[in-house]
Amino acid sequence: MSVHVNAPLDEALERTRAALADQGFGILSEIDVAATLKAKLDVDVPPQIILGACNAPLARQGLQIEPDLGLLLPCNVVVRTDDDGQTLVSALNPELMVTVPGRPELEPIAADAKARLQEALRAVADRST
Repeated sequence: MSVHVNAPLDEALERTRAALADQGFGILSEIDVAATLKAKLDVDVPPQIILGACNAPLARQGLQIEPDLGLLLPCNVVVRTDDDGQTLVSALNPELMVTVPGRPELEPIAADAKARLQEALRAVADRST
């Protein structure tokens, strides 16, 4: 699930944080991939930030069904510059993630998370036009 954003990376990152918060997601972690690879390997890569987003009520519901669900949390949302220099915001579909434990009871929770992430992406894209 991805949207191009007509804004610089820093602005898209702020919009993404705000849109995720509007959908009930908190940011548990933030990884600056480019800075990390520069520091660890002295290589330059295009800017890319990974936001570890978590909707606590949905996470709790899922963990009550499948304690090992924590292996798939939080939902990663990536804000990066693509090969054309455009800003791209992407999130992995939670419905795909819950196929790993093979627990059908998780499907409604994943559908809710997916809808919230899609709405956040839509909000980020709508603000960029």
